[in-house]
Amino acid sequence: MSAHIIKEINAPEFAQWLADEAHVFRVIDVRQMEEIAGGTVPKAEALPLATLPARVQDLSRHEKYVIVCRSGARSSQACMFLQQQGFTNVHNLRGGMMGWVQSGFPAHPLA
Repeated sequence: MSAHIIKEINAPEFAQWLADEAHVFRVIDVRQMEEIAGGTVPKAEALPLATLPARVQDLSRHEKYVIVCRSGARSSQACMFLQQQGFTNVHNLRGGMMGWVQSGFPAHPLA
């Protein structure tokens, strides 16, 4: 089986996506709930990585996703898993929450 290429988006690009109301996508934070409680990116939905296999049927393969974690490692795993399940429009937030905050963007409470 060929290696999947993970699409990545950096924090400034992601901020532009968020600002563009015509840009439709979902944001999934795959960290543990206690990590998410410390703040996440705008529009994020909590879906801890360990629960993703059991919840994948709740996600539509026709939607676009941005996957977020602390540093980008768990979100990369989530992107690979989703691609293996037939999802084609999945983007990893490069650097995760650390990259988001280091780029000058605030962490938000979970919506």
